[in-house]
Amino acid sequence: MRQTSPFSISPVANAHTDAQRMRRRLLQGACLASVCPASWAAKEPSGGEVRIGQSIALTGPLGDLGQALLQGAKAHFDGVNAKGGVNGRRIELVTQDDGYDVKRAVANVDALIADSNTFALFNCFGTPMCEAVLPAVVSSGIPFFAPFTGALSVRVKERNVFNIRVSYADEAEQLVKHLSTLGIKRIAVAYQNNSFGKEVFEAVRVAADKHQVPGIASATVENTGADAAEAATKLLAGNPDAILVGLAGKPTLDFVKAVRQQRKGVSLYALSIMGSAATLKALGDDATGIAVSQVVPLPNNAVVPVVRDFLQAWKAAGTALEPSHMALEGYINARVFTEALRRAGSNPTRASFIDATWGLRQLDLGGFFVNATEPGRNASRFVELSIVGRSGRFVR
Repeated sequence: MRQTSPFSISPVANAHTDAQRMRRRLLQGACLASVCPASWAAKEPSGGEVRIGQSIALTGPLGDLGQALLQGAKAHFDGVNAKGGVNGRRIELVTQDDGYDVKRAVANVDALIADSNTFALFNCFGTPMCEAVLPAVVSSGIPFFAPFTGALSVRVKERNVFNIRVSYADEAEQLVKHLSTLGIKRIAVAYQNNSFGKEVFEAVRVAADKHQVPGIASATVENTGADAAEAATKLLAGNPDAILVGLAGKPTLDFVKAVRQQRKGVSLYALSIMGSAATLKALGDDATGIAVSQVVPLPNNAVVPVVRDFLQAWKAAGTALEPSHMALEGYINARVFTEALRRAGSNPTRASFIDATWGLRQLDLGGFFVNATEPGRNASRFVELSIVGRSGRFVR
């Protein structure tokens, strides 16, 4: 039995309960499809182009992350279209801003599914949003390609759902393993008060059990970041050796700044979603020394072939944003999509595209491998740690 440490502060619902909720949602979606198939069953698109849709946060607390992800994908798609497209078909990316709001995301995705010209959903953004739209996605059968979330709840055994990035559990495992190797035992976690944050906390708790880290203190932070200073005070009262930051967007800024004001020396570790260029710029010197788990290579390391290709596409796109891990991830996802579409043939259908995605075995993009094994598992295993240097840029 796992012992409870006096350092623990607050519990959270376990992953088993969350999995049960997701199964119920999927069953409810299946029931909707059987009662009202015209509402959810996406018709096969026609025409000379491949239109893909996404609901993503371009504004709101995580808008900077969504903007970077989108621009990275567009850098690749624009380059492909400039050369005539894939098998003679241009790729049109239809983007709907949801402001990191679940209701808006559901409305966006419902509209995209209902549009018979939507070939696939691409890079839909955020754990709460992806969880909310999943029943309709599964019921419709439309390809749900590379959702931007590490949540296990979105790694379902459905062939039309294709995850690339490693899970939050994989990232948490890497961080906790690293801390355990350093002999750090007193760990605290600040996590967002939504399904993303709860999944991060549960993943950290499981990894802590595995590596015999005795107790995890925790505190939640709302999406607005309004209670970030209070959460920092609560965690620092337990005198932790390290704090894991399971936050994204504005809550990250508010929490990190609050921690640095109260105790500069405490070590901070964060998941990949924290590391946008805009976040680092906004944090300034407060970002220095933060260790971040990354799910793609260092975006300025041109020695890696896929990064070199990305930087060339980024320059050609002429975007004003800084190249970042987030932008590189969008670029990589777009490249994988393009490769699957190429393999789907000159007259691709959703079925041939889905078959093509599951035929991507040991695909080497140039230092980043994609291996589609089976539904429910992510196709990438890439995760590494990087450190924010004094320049505000990541270093190894």
